[in-house]
Amino acid sequence: MAVSSTELGTLDIKKLLIKQSVPASIGILFMSINILIDTIFVGQWIGALAIAAVSVVLPITFLISSLGMALGIGGSSIISRALGANNKEKALHTFGNQIMLTLSLALVSVIVGLFFSDEVLLLFGANGAIMLPAREFFIPVLYGVPFLALSMMGNTVIRAEGKPKFAMIAMIIPAFSNIILDVIFIKFFNLGMFGAALATSISYFMCFVFILWFFIYKSELRFQLKHLILNNKIVSEIASLGFVTFSRQGVVAILSIILNHTLFVHGGEDSVAIYGIISRMLMFALFPILGVTQGFLPIAGYNYGAKQYSRVNKTITTSIKWAAFLATVIFIVILIFSEPIVAVFTKDAKIISETPNALRIVFAASPIIAIQLIGAAYFQAAGKAIPALLLTLTKQGFFLIPLVLVLPNYYGIFGVWISFPIADILSTLVTAFFLRKEMKQKLTLAQDGI
Repeated sequence: MAVSSTELGTLDIKKLLIKQSVPASIGILFMSINILIDTIFVGQWIGALAIAAVSVVLPITFLISSLGMALGIGGSSIISRALGANNKEKALHTFGNQIMLTLSLALVSVIVGLFFSDEVLLLFGANGAIMLPAREFFIPVLYGVPFLALSMMGNTVIRAEGKPKFAMIAMIIPAFSNIILDVIFIKFFNLGMFGAALATSISYFMCFVFILWFFIYKSELRFQLKHLILNNKIVSEIASLGFVTFSRQGVVAILSIILNHTLFVHGGEDSVAIYGIISRMLMFALFPILGVTQGFLPIAGYNYGAKQYSRVNKTITTSIKWAAFLATVIFIVILIFSEPIVAVFTKDAKIISETPNALRIVFAASPIIAIQLIGAAYFQAAGKAIPALLLTLTKQGFFLIPLVLVLPNYYGIFGVWISFPIADILSTLVTAFFLRKEMKQKLTLAQDGI
């Protein structure tokens, strides 16, 4: 059953979190399965080099489409708080501005990407033999990126309305379509990397069509043309909060550049392919924790806007407990089944032998990451852009990138893998300090009327 926006402030927190998080988790699961199977198909049917090519291209397309996610999450924080404060006009104007900003920025980014495709691919690590399959995959996918950007923006707004099941369906549609089209284009039509890219772009478009249908027929946000006119104050607020998400994705893109070049220097194309498998597993295995985080955002944002701080406090503690439990289960599974997991992706003997240990190391600190994810999400839900930005960047920006730049010089490829759990531990400690301080000083004192 869907949750109306007003129920975000009245229903039991545990029930709300289940209603919001389970659909979000299922949606992320299918999105992750989509990427995972895509990687398996190109690895098994095209080759290990194709995995390296996809690993180079996807961070570029995600960086562009993350403009939509950034504007979506930034605007959705405003929409959740506006609905909580019973200010529907602001919610409508925010949504209209999100659409205009997402479409404009995505189109500009795609044009730049088309004109400077080789330069962009080289920057992101398409070294040596990786360039040819990367180019073949990149160009067709780029045409589908505006649809992906609009879909990612719309998906966060759907959740802000308290309708997570529709958001879930929006994520399932491209997963199913991409898998089916992959089989048709790669296996039967033998179109190689171009077929994989074509399947991906078509799946983005199908997701966009469903989200467009939702906002025409099911949404509470029936905006008018006047709401599309950019409002400087709203644009500024969307940008300040959305900058948190885009900065995180920007840092992820920088990290991808550094990782791909570092891995190529220390281990060649094989090491880039190994990280391609690990990065897909990171996206896939952590889906329930990311689902809890997605479910947490509209509940915390709505109740913060309604000044129901005790409910915000309870939402934080409950979300962290659930996410931490799920992360621990995931770590145990990875620890036990690393070898058979890796064997699914490729037939390359070297990659099969070297990847399992690297996978275990990268996931070593995963049981504690819930604190970092929920903590950073709280400040974003509360509209506190600067602390949200800083905490979001702690893992990749402040810790992981410097570690990846330094440790491989002393420990080679092992230095790359060990950087991940070290960054997880350090970023969790920093986030826990600020979140605990906020919960004591702001939320607890405010609910006590002090």
